[in-house]
Amino acid sequence: MNKHFCLDDSPEFRMVELGEVTSTNDFLRNYRPVGPERRITLVTAEYQTAGRGAGQNHWESEPGKNLLFSLMVHPHHIRPERIFVLSEVLALSIQAALQCSPIMEGDAAGHCKIKWPNDIYWDDRKLCGMLIENDLQGGQIERCVLGAGINVNQTEFAFDRGQTDGLRHMAEPVSLAQIAGHDLERRFVLEDVMEFFTRYYSWTEQGRQDELHQMYLSQLYLKNEVHGFVDAEGSFRGTITDVEPGGHLIIVDEMGKNRRYGFKEVEYGE
Repeated sequence: MNKHFCLDDSPEFRMVELGEVTSTNDFLRNYRPVGPERRITLVTAEYQTAGRGAGQNHWESEPGKNLLFSLMVHPHHIRPERIFVLSEVLALSIQAALQCSPIMEGDAAGHCKIKWPNDIYWDDRKLCGMLIENDLQGGQIERCVLGAGINVNQTEFAFDRGQTDGLRHMAEPVSLAQIAGHDLERRFVLEDVMEFFTRYYSWTEQGRQDELHQMYLSQLYLKNEVHGFVDAEGSFRGTITDVEPGGHLIIVDEMGKNRRYGFKEVEYGE
């Protein structure tokens, strides 16, 4: 990319920078701005005392090492049944920003994929996690808070130290610094993410949601590859063939049966 997104406040954008907070998602859910609402509100933190992942998962991050941020938008133009497109927008924005990074030289960019529903993996290691929370009111999406944690400069994780209790189902983490071999300027990474996010979010306003969905499918981790999975009935092997626009994952098992899953209904196995 030839330019960086400007993080200065504007009539459509506001940035709030925090030192320590329970979580940036929690902050935004309770946030009441002074003055008019912005189209996009961004909150960053140096450290989260109770960083959250999906479900009961905890997000590990050393103070001042990684990118911890949440975005709030008011997507009244999106029908509730297409709410998954907001998850696609953030995942595509982060993945595209990381692929454009100078550290992703040669074929390294091709190793950066979106793991359903919205994690970012580099090879088989987790580089970024997300937490999306929506408020519906009167049959429309009143607001959406999209949180993300990107491993930037942290090089030691609890997983590495063998402290894996409760984490055995999780992939080994990786950071941009581990990939590059040196620390990175976190603000530049954030500017690139925001450059893509504002672009792709505007696509939802322009009715280009199907285009975003096809882009998401093209970047899906393990799509069309045979892999192990675990659902309520046990372990099986199958192939991810599709994700529906509403967010349901479609896996074809080895017997040729289509299996359809909502969030948290299936896990990746061996």
